[in-house]
Amino acid sequence: MEELVQLSKVFSDHNRLKILALILRDKEVCVCEVCDTLQLSQPLVSRHLKQMKEARVLEATQSGKWVIYSLHHDAHSSLKCWIEEIKKYTSALPSLVTCSTK
Repeated sequence: MEELVQLSKVFSDHNRLKILALILRDKEVCVCEVCDTLQLSQPLVSRHLKQMKEARVLEATQSGKWVIYSLHHDAHSSLKCWIEEIKKYTSALPSLVTCSTK
């Protein structure tokens, strides 16, 4: 039951849905790419990514000094329905602003 509550929280925020759509479209992103692409502050993006990671929606890997976020490799089966719906909106996102210092 706790997993469903966490997933519900993840999907209840417009910005988290945009972040997930961005990751679904571009596969891997760092915090600065999310901030620059979606015009959101770094603390806000970091907080959203943390919540999504704790809910096992996303996973993070270290690449030098960068943390790269991607869809969790073992996404919960109840997540698959959400993902299919979110994919419908990826074309409406702005082009990824690639991190220039990466």
